[in-house]
Amino acid sequence: MKAFIVDRYAKNSPLRLGELPEPEVGENDVLVQIHAASVNLLDSKIRDGEFKLILPYRRPFVAGHDVAGTVIRVGSKVRQFKPGDEVYARPRDGRIGAFAEYIAINDADVALKPKNLSMEEAASIPLVGLTAWQALVERANLKKGQKVFIQAGSGGVGTFAIQLAKHLGATVATTTSASNMDTVRKLGADVIIDYKKDDFEKVLSGYDVVLNSQDNKTLEKSLRVLKPGGLAVSISGPPDAGFAREKGLSVVLNLVMRFLSAGIRRRAKRAGVRYSFLFMAANGEQLTKITSLIESGVIRPVIDRVFPFESTNEALAYIEQGRAKGKVVIKIR
Repeated sequence: MKAFIVDRYAKNSPLRLGELPEPEVGENDVLVQIHAASVNLLDSKIRDGEFKLILPYRRPFVAGHDVAGTVIRVGSKVRQFKPGDEVYARPRDGRIGAFAEYIAINDADVALKPKNLSMEEAASIPLVGLTAWQALVERANLKKGQKVFIQAGSGGVGTFAIQLAKHLGATVATTTSASNMDTVRKLGADVIIDYKKDDFEKVLSGYDVVLNSQDNKTLEKSLRVLKPGGLAVSISGPPDAGFAREKGLSVVLNLVMRFLSAGIRRRAKRAGVRYSFLFMAANGEQLTKITSLIESGVIRPVIDRVFPFESTNEALAYIEQGRAKGKVVIKIR
């Protein structure tokens, strides 16, 4: 099969298009013929080696975290899927590989594709959908009447998180550029801040939850818009000891995570608020709940561009510019 391969960790190094054997199918796996994948900044960061301490992939490996396609074979213990099923997934860490013609995925990570979406639309959902779900539903327990500040509202996570937060009954504030204000308004944002012109810290106050996806300086400012007891969930770091425990990292790495997050945890404590780092995890059950929201029209995908499979490196370069509205997708077949 054709696949885009990481041969070595190197910043901005292009992935290599090469030939690999079709993946082996374990007893709990489904083999998926991939129709579409989407690109994420996480793909670039893994290629660059930013996560090599906590995600030690054996090179060469196939990149890519979002997949939509058709099941062509199932393992001996798989009961919930069968050949011919149209599915989508965010394969678990250690088993990524969406930038290819085929992938074997643990069946616990897979969900049936929403019937009202194309393969390209479905491929845009898993990583950002699960990130928003785990941040707002699982971690923050966001409730009706609460206020949430979702940064970068026109990005991949932002476009999904705004819609989910509105479905949960929250008031939503977000940041974006002037050119994207209509986009986030149509998604349901109540308070929209032009980050090039206004300082969100001077506009917002008394928020229950912040979903941080920006740098540490923005995270520190975000603590100050929370009300006492409020929660900042960051998907861009710094990682904390809770993350180290979830991942089963070594004692040394546990100490490293504590050190990296010590500053922001101290600031949060002084402000009377809470800090939590989220590195989303594959979860087919949660993805099935997201499917229901999509099929009922609560959430719709937002896609900026679709690239052909051969242009996967160009798609990665495009998202690294930080200007995409929603998701960028690769059409494989």
